[in-house]
Amino acid sequence: MKKISFLISAAVMITGMLIGSAFAGEPVQQVAKSTPIEVYYFHMTHRCTTCQTVEKVSEEAVNEFFADAVKKGDVTFKAINIEDKENKALVKKLKVQGQSLLIVNGKDQINITDKGFMYAMTEPEKLKAEIKSGVEKFKK
Repeated sequence: MKKISFLISAAVMITGMLIGSAFAGEPVQQVAKSTPIEVYYFHMTHRCTTCQTVEKVSEEAVNEFFADAVKKGDVTFKAINIEDKENKALVKKLKVQGQSLLIVNGKDQINITDKGFMYAMTEPEKLKAEIKSGVEKFKK
């Protein structure tokens, strides 16, 4: 029994070495598909001044801090009306239930809604800093 186990183990090891040597010297191409970082502002159809300002300041921040990445499509800003039927799938996917400001990278997200509504009108630079910080976390 020990001989059979040894022979099987030896055969597996030899097969592994032969397969490994067959690919030796050939470069392995790894294509890393980068996921864009998306800053979403979800809103209703009817919006107050604060809601409109959150959108405006957020878009300004993305374009100000990440202009090159925006041109490449690596960072995007999108304002999404959650009441439009065409946006229902995205709203459901990201589990949005109301006005929201999210920074999304694949399955990961940072919710800065509270900061958006706290800073947009009175301290827009703080909101811009929050957006910059959130996007940079995903860029690392």
